[in-house]
Amino acid sequence: MSISSALSDDEKTVTLKIAGRFDFSTHQDFMQAYKTYPKGEKLFVVDLAETDYLDSSAMGMLLQLREHSAVQENNVMLINGNDAVLEILQIANFGKLFTIQ
Repeated sequence: MSISSALSDDEKTVTLKIAGRFDFSTHQDFMQAYKTYPKGEKLFVVDLAETDYLDSSAMGMLLQLREHSAVQENNVMLINGNDAVLEILQIANFGKLFTIQ
């Protein structure tokens, strides 16, 4: 498991990349990755291309990220999830809360 963050050149977008399992064991690293940035000022893109697995605690962490960034709706995007990850997000109706691509 690894989590990395990168700020775009225009400093408006933060990309969080999650590799491996996205579960409770990543909680501290995930929070540190986004709380570095001021609340409500950035668009967050969570890149799930290298995420093999996510569980309910990961979904809770995504909701915390959404709350952290909640100046406007749809300011958290979930991208590049594999079929299994996308299915879990769809079952949980996360498409109503996040932009999923």
